[in-house]
Amino acid sequence: MGLRVEHGPLAARPVSRGDESAPTPPGLSAASADVAAVITALTREVPDFPSPGVLFRDLTPVLADDVGFAAVTDALARLVTGADLIAGIDARGFLLGGAVAQQLGVGVLAIRKGGKLPPPVHSRTYTLEYGTATLEIPAAGIELAGRRVVVVDDVLATGGTLAAARDLLVAAGADVTEAAVVMELAALGGRDRLTPMVVRSLQLL
Repeated sequence: MGLRVEHGPLAARPVSRGDESAPTPPGLSAASADVAAVITALTREVPDFPSPGVLFRDLTPVLADDVGFAAVTDALARLVTGADLIAGIDARGFLLGGAVAQQLGVGVLAIRKGGKLPPPVHSRTYTLEYGTATLEIPAAGIELAGRRVVVVDDVLATGGTLAAARDLLVAAGADVTEAAVVMELAALGGRDRLTPMVVRSLQLL
């Protein structure tokens, strides 16, 4: 049986800093191609995780590498325009969202997994391929009404998590028109699930 793809990478290999000899894939700028090459080089594939038949793409090595982290966060910041607030999804979205928000000079909101925040909270429960999950944000202390929020995460797979994050923020009064991710797994159709929200990705697999 073939492996289904979840959050995932390609085989890790050393990154050649400053190597500009690789060809640019169709539809990508040279800068985008360089970022995609860094992501490809550093991501790690973990088969049968979190359940049998799932291929998990682990971006942890990308974020732990100085060149990789800088390349990814710089590229994400260039994709995001006009945001009043960046929302990062638990957990790698926290790292990416914080770095992007700092570059843009705006605040960052952590969208937490259920049960991690004190009440009151706004919450949204959604279905995953292997169960259900809940996302939460504070319902007090942060005014979201009318603010333009861009959601940042590591991987777009089926789109369930990003859709839940968007719906959660919209229910709290935010204007969520855009999301930015490091890696998009096109075969899983997540982008279609998020229509009409604009989705921008650094690497399309």
